[in-house]
Amino acid sequence: MVKRCGGRPFLGKNQFARQGGFTYLGLLFAVAIAGIAMAGTGVLWQLESRREKEKELLFIGEEYRRAISSYYDKSPGGDKQHPEKIEDLLLDKRFPMPVRHLRRHYRDPMRADGEWELIRQQGRIIGIASKSVDKPIKIAGFTAEQEGFEGAERYSEWRFLQGG
Repeated sequence: MVKRCGGRPFLGKNQFARQGGFTYLGLLFAVAIAGIAMAGTGVLWQLESRREKEKELLFIGEEYRRAISSYYDKSPGGDKQHPEKIEDLLLDKRFPMPVRHLRRHYRDPMRADGEWELIRQQGRIIGIASKSVDKPIKIAGFTAEQEGFEGAERYSEWRFLQGG
């Protein structure tokens, strides 16, 4: 005999427990799916963040390349010189009115410490490069000045040298 409560069949304790178990499993399944979705979103966000840092590295590297070229090209007299230190690009005191070849000192976006590798020739800076050993995402489609970047295995191989 089925007991009735308000026109509906009355379920015993065991039947409530079974329904509660299915609800619990359903909730666990939903949490697992949400976790997988969040993990996928995190991976995509991290990839997009690295792409943005790459773009920033290319922009900053070109700023330094232009500044070093400007310093060299605007050398007073016939003796062309490269800068001895980065600060020379910020304030070139070789002229009566100091010249700024670079607006500010930029940090390396690919490294937490922000330090650059200074590429020197005869003690003077001819370019910069990141010290990062991470593998680049971008492998093609560089500008003419950056054509040597194609196929690089790490960011440290992207060398921004004066004169290309």
